[in-house]
Amino acid sequence: MAYKDKIVKIKGDKKGDIFLFTLSTCGWCAMTKQFFREQKLEYSYVDVDLLSNNDQAEVDKELKRYKTDSSFPKIIINNAIISGFDERVVRKELNKWKK
Repeated sequence: MAYKDKIVKIKGDKKGDIFLFTLSTCGWCAMTKQFFREQKLEYSYVDVDLLSNNDQAEVDKELKRYKTDSSFPKIIINNAIISGFDERVVRKELNKWKK
């Protein structure tokens, strides 16, 4: 991941690996980040639109592995991907990983 130096890590309770691909101008992406902050969960994210063209191409290539659409945010919880923010779906995935 050439863009790894652009990844922001938010401290909180560890509930598996949570990673977000977001856009800095996306309202749904902001709501997703807010949701995880309110849940006090540890997560990491990168704002794809703020990356260089080369790094954006690398993200596109990585996301194609998941065979998903082109919407944002992309929420990855322990290798399960959720395309777009739907709190119900996110909570369901998180509940699979209760410790």
